[in-house]
Amino acid sequence: MTIETKTEITECPYEMNDLLELMVDQDASDLHLQVGQPPTLRISGGMVPVEGPALRPVDTEVLMRAVTPDAHQDKLRKTGGSDFGFAYLDKARFRTSVLKAKGNYGLVLRTIPKKMFGLREIGLPDSIKDLLSRPRGLILVTGPTGSGKSTTLASMINWINENRDGHIITIEDPIEYYHDHKNCIVTQRELGTDTPSFAEAIRGALRQDPDVILVGEMRDLETIEAAVSAAETGHLVFATLHTTGAARTVDRIVDAFPSNVKDQIRTQLASSIVAVISQVLCRKTAGGRVASFEIMVTTTSIAALIRENKTYRIASDIQTGSQYGMIPLDAHLTSLVNRNVISPQQALEKAQAPIEMRNRFKAAGFDVGPEEGLPPI
Repeated sequence: MTIETKTEITECPYEMNDLLELMVDQDASDLHLQVGQPPTLRISGGMVPVEGPALRPVDTEVLMRAVTPDAHQDKLRKTGGSDFGFAYLDKARFRTSVLKAKGNYGLVLRTIPKKMFGLREIGLPDSIKDLLSRPRGLILVTGPTGSGKSTTLASMINWINENRDGHIITIEDPIEYYHDHKNCIVTQRELGTDTPSFAEAIRGALRQDPDVILVGEMRDLETIEAAVSAAETGHLVFATLHTTGAARTVDRIVDAFPSNVKDQIRTQLASSIVAVISQVLCRKTAGGRVASFEIMVTTTSIAALIRENKTYRIASDIQTGSQYGMIPLDAHLTSLVNRNVISPQQALEKAQAPIEMRNRFKAAGFDVGPEEGLPPI
């Protein structure tokens, strides 16, 4: 499948505005601009090249300069990459990563949906509202790159903005969704423009009378320490990690610390983590994509497992914790298959226990394809 775009053959055969318009028209989640291939859109999870010539080094440089602010061009030259957000008319916003590869410029643009989605629209259960009403604690939204974490966070922050009052501070790199002041005052800060680092912004936030703090990414030890400290001192803190599953998330945080303080951080996490929402993005059978979730809510039992370094047993508590609003990832994937939202093959690709899931699907009469197609564990 190829997509035609109207361009005039000039020095650069593509106009950035035409490509942005195409992203909007085709409901593409991403646009890839790399030397040696035509501009390529990601649509419903698949890669679709635009019909036209392959990009040359001069082309990607022209397209890069069309959208990249001078300060980010300077950073690109110095460090080989930079991230920023920008708006295209009143039609869409894009999160943009510019980079150097083999000495040439490249870009990846991700569409930031203009619409703020409700919690039900993105597939979260109503029980999430109880977590969002907590006065303090740490809520982690995790998953691989491109799994929709930013959209989930934006939806949760928007619910708080509409249903609670107080002061919300977001610290992002870059700012993606813009939040208006509703029932809450919302302060949005961007790395590089408003603050030099996540950790510095979190420390500053504690002096700015916050009720809710969103940390775009816990990417280093200093940021993790600051986020956990903020959650312990009476604030509701949201943060993201590139992990899959609640147990791996806890282990990833603990492993960031030196061995002599691991026991201390386990104790802190046991008392501060409210929930871990882990998600993957799946292709829908009817086109488009849908998120599938694992939700862990910290109970007395799970807090003890974290403290005692028995995170391998958390999955069992999630399996039996539906009364607390917990959902195992594989159970949610199975539910999507049963409702014909996604295919059995897509569920197997994302499953945590694909062999067991495959056996259940076979027993239920689903066509799961040849065994050699089973994703590796």
